[in-house]
Amino acid sequence: MRILRVAQKLYPDVTGGGPYHVHAMSRDQAAMGHDVTVLTVGPHSEETRDGYRIVRRPASASPLGNDLSTGVGRILVDAVRSGQYDVVHAHSHLYFSTNLAALATRFSDVPLAVTNHGLYSQTAPEMVFDAYLRTLGRWTFNRASVAFCYTETDRNRLREIGVTAPIEVVHNGIDTTRFTPNGSVSERLPAVEGPIVLFVGRLVEGKHPRDAIAVVDQLRANIPNAHLVVCGDGPLRTDLEKLVASRGMTGSVTFLGHVAYDEMPAVYRGADALVLPSRAEGLPRTVLEALASGVPAVVSDLEHVAPIVDGVGQSVPVGDRRGFTEALETVLQGTERQPREAIVDTHDWSDTVARTTTALERIADYKR
Repeated sequence: MRILRVAQKLYPDVTGGGPYHVHAMSRDQAAMGHDVTVLTVGPHSEETRDGYRIVRRPASASPLGNDLSTGVGRILVDAVRSGQYDVVHAHSHLYFSTNLAALATRFSDVPLAVTNHGLYSQTAPEMVFDAYLRTLGRWTFNRASVAFCYTETDRNRLREIGVTAPIEVVHNGIDTTRFTPNGSVSERLPAVEGPIVLFVGRLVEGKHPRDAIAVVDQLRANIPNAHLVVCGDGPLRTDLEKLVASRGMTGSVTFLGHVAYDEMPAVYRGADALVLPSRAEGLPRTVLEALASGVPAVVSDLEHVAPIVDGVGQSVPVGDRRGFTEALETVLQGTERQPREAIVDTHDWSDTVARTTTALERIADYKR
């Protein structure tokens, strides 16, 4: 099968769960014998890496921080007209590249698949994005021969906004042989006597990293040696460092910056709890990776995230800092089940790849 994968962001050019998903899916499908090309936004270049081809074209404009590339658009149009691919697989309706993929395939018989990595943007106001979802976003999904969602909740939400395209629920998975409680602990973690609370994610408003800092500050009232490790980078880094200093927490917070994916298992193993106070999420890899590593998680009470931590963590209303503090105090004392039990049989990456590939083959075969 000849796959043209369209993604605004690709690991390791950009870090995060979505870009890594694109990379790992392309790598593993190439290893299965499929011909995979990833078309993405970046400095003009072409290369082959990990068995798949990467084509980058620069952004022509970036309205609201969302890169629009005419180069990507031209390649898409040429690709579907020439029939050199069996299927176009676009990742995340949040980006112009996916809108372009929907437009390019409209007047061809090349089928389109769209993966929903999370319905709402971490940066755009929800009211604005809801209007987008009910117009251009809905049209983009409805152009697809199949839309992939991580959860039944997101499938239902797509139906509620009028998406009529076929939807496949394929759980996001992780490498459960890599993320385990057994193994070395990262030397980058601070040597502290108290528990380590881990925050993993982009330092952007939608992830609510300020809440993580405030929560650990409150936690220190009862657990004085509690320490926050912030793993990730982003535009809020400088402001967060100033906030830590203003709260007198310099000795209680460590900023690791970006950590390579291969190093993350050792980081998780050194943590006592994960905190994720985001306002919106798809099905975050960070929570799955932490649980697989034996680390309980305290997360925002989002419909598709909260069920994952049932018995192995707690969920708290978005913005409820006191609630997050109390939940952390509770999970640090232990959980009903071992965290790994919650996901090891249901969120394995090999199953994610197999089910996604089967669906792509089905729509490609239908075209033929």
